[in-house]
Amino acid sequence: MADNKKNTGPKKPKFNLYWVYGGFIVFFIALQVFGSGSVSEANKTTPSQFFNYLAQGDVEKIDVVKNTRVAKIYLTTEAEAKEIHKKSKPTSFLPTSSPLPNYSFEFGDLQNFENQLENATKTLSSKPEISFKTESNTLGELFFSLLPFILLIGVWIFIMRRMSAGGGGGAGGQIFNIGKSKAKLFDEKGDIQTSFKDVAGLEGAKEEVQEIVDFLKNPDKYTNLGGKIPKGALLVGPPGTGKTLLAKAVAGEAKVPFFSLSGSDFVEMFVGVGASRVRDLFKQAKEKSPAIIFIDEIDAIGRARGKNAMSGSNDERENTLNQLLTEMDGFGTNTNVIVIAATNRADILDKALMRAGRFDRQIYVDLPNLAERREIFEVHLKPLKKAPGLDTDFLSKQTPGFSGADIANLCNEAALIAARNDKKAVEKQDFLDAVDRIVGGLEKRSTIFSEEERNLVAYHEAGHATVSWFLEHADPFVKVTIVPRGRSLGAAWYLPGETHMTRTEKYLDEICVTMGGRAAEKLIFDKISTGAISDLESVTKKAKAMVMVYGLNEKVGNITYYDPNEQGFTKPYSEKTAELIDQEIKNTIETQYQRAISLLEEKKDLLILLAERLKEREVIFKDDLEELFGKRPFKDKVLKPSEKLQTKSDTSKQEEE
Repeated sequence: MADNKKNTGPKKPKFNLYWVYGGFIVFFIALQVFGSGSVSEANKTTPSQFFNYLAQGDVEKIDVVKNTRVAKIYLTTEAEAKEIHKKSKPTSFLPTSSPLPNYSFEFGDLQNFENQLENATKTLSSKPEISFKTESNTLGELFFSLLPFILLIGVWIFIMRRMSAGGGGGAGGQIFNIGKSKAKLFDEKGDIQTSFKDVAGLEGAKEEVQEIVDFLKNPDKYTNLGGKIPKGALLVGPPGTGKTLLAKAVAGEAKVPFFSLSGSDFVEMFVGVGASRVRDLFKQAKEKSPAIIFIDEIDAIGRARGKNAMSGSNDERENTLNQLLTEMDGFGTNTNVIVIAATNRADILDKALMRAGRFDRQIYVDLPNLAERREIFEVHLKPLKKAPGLDTDFLSKQTPGFSGADIANLCNEAALIAARNDKKAVEKQDFLDAVDRIVGGLEKRSTIFSEEERNLVAYHEAGHATVSWFLEHADPFVKVTIVPRGRSLGAAWYLPGETHMTRTEKYLDEICVTMGGRAAEKLIFDKISTGAISDLESVTKKAKAMVMVYGLNEKVGNITYYDPNEQGFTKPYSEKTAELIDQEIKNTIETQYQRAISLLEEKKDLLILLAERLKEREVIFKDDLEELFGKRPFKDKVLKPSEKLQTKSDTSKQEEE
């Protein structure tokens, strides 16, 4: 009866190619040391000293090596006993049958050396033995001739080991893994512990992906009614909104194999590798079906084909995309494999990839609203040591437009600020300071101002705050400061409303507020500076959007020239229309600039009062503004943030070219 016991003897050591490299190095060193047949090198001397020794009768033998033009000198026994030659006696670390030379030197022309040697030995009573020979190291020469090929093969094997996907014994088992999929497999035994409970907010997107998981767990529930399981779902949204986190939750919830990889994992320097990896990925998934494939940043391979006529198409990337299209909806596809992909650039994806039958569902993962931000804060505040009474509602209102990643960073930054100030818990002010740090940049109080610059910055920022206070559609004021942050010397802060549509009046009021800084400089000093560079960039962008994108200009009309796939080589309008667009953009900005000057002329006393208070305190809040100006004549809108908390002014210290 056969013995079924496992062999518990010592394991055979695994072959390691690096031992081969080490052996080559040792062999090379051995050739260097022993290749000439000696283990010790003779003492060097000069031809003149040699002829002196020869004249004194100290030389017994001379070996002349013709090919290397080296003469080896052997002394007599009596000469070796002399004080001058004691140090010349050679030593050997290995046994040798032939004596070793005492001295050696190099000579020039062989014929001249023979003549000199003949003349020097004519008068000697005891002439030394002279021999002429040629030495060669055949083994060493062979090795050096093969050395470039050995190094080339070694480097090639090393690169292939690094590029291969892993597994296999030694380099030979890995060279052919270059076309294998790099997807990481997670199953019910995997280490992914994320679940849908860990995903705060994103209720609509979470419901969609939960349904996909349910498709795989209970397919009969849907197929009994004649329905078909979707083949793919595309998660689309801005960076940091939680697309990859949703995929991790699917991996944690699904009790089916989950293959995860990035779009760039298909890209390789060798032709055909991308398509081969796609085939291998779907082959593995079909073998373990039902299964889910998650491709993060699919735009790396899913970009629209043949769009860039200047540089030509990327054949390798397009071949990879073609293979992906075929695997998702072609002959022999398996409906039990669902593909989930994520991207923040859905506008550049190929239309064939976006059609129904491949990605049946497009799930938009948007920035969180007020309620969703509150839930996200509660998740990220759990590991922090919070001060009693910390209001998450207040924090969610102060972070309009923050993504989930931004909120996680904000909580971490607040904890770091509290630790820096030696606090025992994270307080409300730490979060406000963290918002300033993230949005405005690091505070730089070491920046040296001249009195003239300080005065200019104070009036510039006071101009923004004053104009915003007396315009109905301007965003609610938060604070104004002349403390440098990042690249700005001062800033006015506002809290945008959570609106999904913007009227013309709001756009115009925002442009007027942004131009309030330069208007204050012109009104008070009758001069303007380069400090409004950020303001000019902002108003130009808004005015251009009004005229060219949203159709909010009467002269240009109800038309849009926005094209997400525009390459910039041609304009979709005539030269006459281009002149009209340029003129209307300029007129919009100049009109609001004059409007800001007129408003500040009317409120000049308040502008001066605010600027002087700002120079005194450096930071002015909404309560301080109410004390100086009185109650704002317009009621602030209910906070429903839709875009990032931003500064209407970044007074630049340097003029940008």
